[in-house]
Amino acid sequence: MFAYDGRMRRPDLSTLRDRRVLITGAASGIGAATAVAAAAEGAQLFLTDIDADLLARTAAGIGDAVRLATPCDVSDLPAVRALAQNTLAGHGPMDVVMNVAGIAAWGTVENLEHRHWRSMIEVNLMGPIHVIECFVPQMIAAGRGGHLVNVCSAAGLIALPWHAAYSASKYGLRGVSDVLRFDLRPHGIGVSLVCPGGVATPLAGTVQIAGVDQAGERFGRLRAGFERRAVTPERAARSILDGVHRNRYLVYTSNDIRVVNQVQRKAEPLYVLGMRVFHALANRALPMPTAAPAR
Repeated sequence: MFAYDGRMRRPDLSTLRDRRVLITGAASGIGAATAVAAAAEGAQLFLTDIDADLLARTAAGIGDAVRLATPCDVSDLPAVRALAQNTLAGHGPMDVVMNVAGIAAWGTVENLEHRHWRSMIEVNLMGPIHVIECFVPQMIAAGRGGHLVNVCSAAGLIALPWHAAYSASKYGLRGVSDVLRFDLRPHGIGVSLVCPGGVATPLAGTVQIAGVDQAGERFGRLRAGFERRAVTPERAARSILDGVHRNRYLVYTSNDIRVVNQVQRKAEPLYVLGMRVFHALANRALPMPTAAPAR
């Protein structure tokens, strides 16, 4: 009969002082804000992002807490493997690994192209998997425990309009995280699944919506409404670090997503009704093209 031996407890991470912390997507948005907040606690930062120039500027602004700032495309397994080997050889294993990097593309199924689906999976799902595959075994071998943070999305919890491709990647990351929080527990490694709602980051301004004129007036109104409700990256970063400090699995950055998720779990008929109304209102505010574009 299987017996859980509980051989190791997670270390005290009530502060990140002197902890080695890897953050992907660290050049801007939530990643950069989290790096700044972790540096303020005394963390040793290992930062990466696909944008080399912006990453260098962000690292320079943070200062001496940055031990390494190396550009890397997380969807490229050999590149992530090289990054992991270099950090291990030069600095040792990480104490905290944060998967923040991601991209976004939305659209109805008749307007989404195959490249949209594939890019969501390659960056938002395989990217974190590559980081987990290359960095977490080092943490296990070191035997010091630690913490893994996977930044998911509200779209990994609830059925947001036009998010099928994006949600495919985020629900996948949610599944990975749900298993790892139990698989990694014997090694003293906690797991946090961060599910932001609206956050005012560069990602929000660069999201692709297939088939929609994003320079149009209707889209402009929707974007303005989003920006009014969105929280700052700094607030999201505080929620993430609080989740690490408290070893919390599910981390929200705003109460609206927390409430909707609770309704989904405890009153499914009400959730279904609310989502139907939400989808109807969204499609009325920004009608999608009815004809699929040429492939």
